[in-house]
Amino acid sequence: MSKYKMPPKTAMFLLIFHFVGLPIFASDPDPVQDYCIPNPKFGTGRTARFSVLPCKNSSEVTTDDFVFSGLKNFTPNFSETGLAALSVDPTLFPGLNTLGMSFAKAELRVGGINPPHFHPRATEIAYLVRGSIYSGFVDSANRVFARVIEAGEVMVYPRGLVHFQMNVGDKLATIFGSFNSQNAGIQKIPATVFGSGINSDLLEKAFGLSPRQIGQMRRKFDPKTTR
Repeated sequence: MSKYKMPPKTAMFLLIFHFVGLPIFASDPDPVQDYCIPNPKFGTGRTARFSVLPCKNSSEVTTDDFVFSGLKNFTPNFSETGLAALSVDPTLFPGLNTLGMSFAKAELRVGGINPPHFHPRATEIAYLVRGSIYSGFVDSANRVFARVIEAGEVMVYPRGLVHFQMNVGDKLATIFGSFNSQNAGIQKIPATVFGSGINSDLLEKAFGLSPRQIGQMRRKFDPKTTR
């Protein structure tokens, strides 16, 4: 039998890591009941994402609470990048509340792009319903994993990593994305960098751009910024 004794500081570190570190590896909290349909009597909207609204009495819950028909009549409203998307979380679909998931439908015009972005709280699985897209992500070692995927293929984008899509086919591309969080969050790189108010001097040095070029980028991503 070994006589080795773990140093007290090491034991304390492992204990703290065990209790503090566990949530780091988790996604949304595990539900403590089968479901929680927010009770509309106490309000609706954004707060439903965070499980703060009282649940309906289970006797008042119906099948309709677990069915979402909004994708059926989805009318694309394309951005200047050629992207149209509908993100569905408990705000739109209360049946998702506390279940730790959400989803989105996106359409890309020919040549259209979904600019580089990331989801701070979720891994995404993207299923290409139709079309051909150049799809990929960049890891923390700055290695890009990208290729053209076709209808019927699926790609995964790990949580917190920058990813992107571009329609390289000759017809509209349709993508269905699923997230392992009911509030995945999204940060679009161009808007985050040039539309958030970061000091212009810093941006000039970081990207090697002139004050005029920085100004152009600011006006593009944040019309209210004049500097």
